[in-house]
Amino acid sequence: QVQLVESGGGSVQAGGSLRLSCAASGDITSRNCMGWFRQAPGKLRERVASLYIGGGNTDYADSVKGRFTISLDNSKNTVYLQMNSLNPEDTGMYYCASLDGVIFPSRCARPNVEYGYWGQGTQVTVSA
Repeated sequence: QVQLVESGGGSVQAGGSLRLSCAASGDITSRNCMGWFRQAPGKLRERVASLYIGGGNTDYADSVKGRFTISLDNSKNTVYLQMNSLNPEDTGMYYCASLDGVIFPSRCARPNVEYGYWGQGTQVTVSA
């Protein structure tokens, strides 16, 4: 079992920055993927970024490449999503998720992979 708690959401103006945190507890191992997903009203949930704990491999959606950075602080069992140059299209509920039993890092970013553990979400609102 894995428990995930997000924090750090809020309201910012376009061009601003936010850092989301995801505190993880439970059975987190080197074979876990950690991912950040978002869902805007009326839209499908999309993966924003993912990280494979075993090798530190990261992957990003094209829409956030160069602006968002996912990272892991092992000492705190916390995954971060640093979001810079935010724009109104980044508005949505952001969720942290975890997938266990992963051998190949590329699986973390596959579109049809179902992450098994989810946090409650944190809202990000970007105004023009």
